[in-house]
Amino acid sequence: MPVVRTYTRVYVDDLDTALPAFVGLTGEQPSLRFAYRGLELAAVGGHLLLAGTPEALAPYRATHATVIITSLDEALALLAEHGGEILDGPNTVPTGRNVTVRHPGGAIVEYVEHHEEAIARLP
Repeated sequence: MPVVRTYTRVYVDDLDTALPAFVGLTGEQPSLRFAYRGLELAAVGGHLLLAGTPEALAPYRATHATVIITSLDEALALLAEHGGEILDGPNTVPTGRNVTVRHPGGAIVEYVEHHEEAIARLP
């Protein structure tokens, strides 16, 4: 179950205001941009920007990273072996399927298995 990419999560008030600085810093245009559960999201470089109201962002702020993987089922089996706790999901999301897991030790990570179209858009 290889990791395809890992994104640092960045929580912002307004995506259109935040994006130009990240585009300038990374030298890349957003590879993904979509809406989900009252949020706007964009992937640029190694960052996943999540924008929304404080109330909309509140349930997601504890999540440390988003990891793109090749098999959500394999990840779930591995994480269960090591005592991971599913906090949300598995869900169907605009880019494929995801799950949010609390790892032993407390780290909270979102794992996403992208569908073919989303994989094709990754840099």
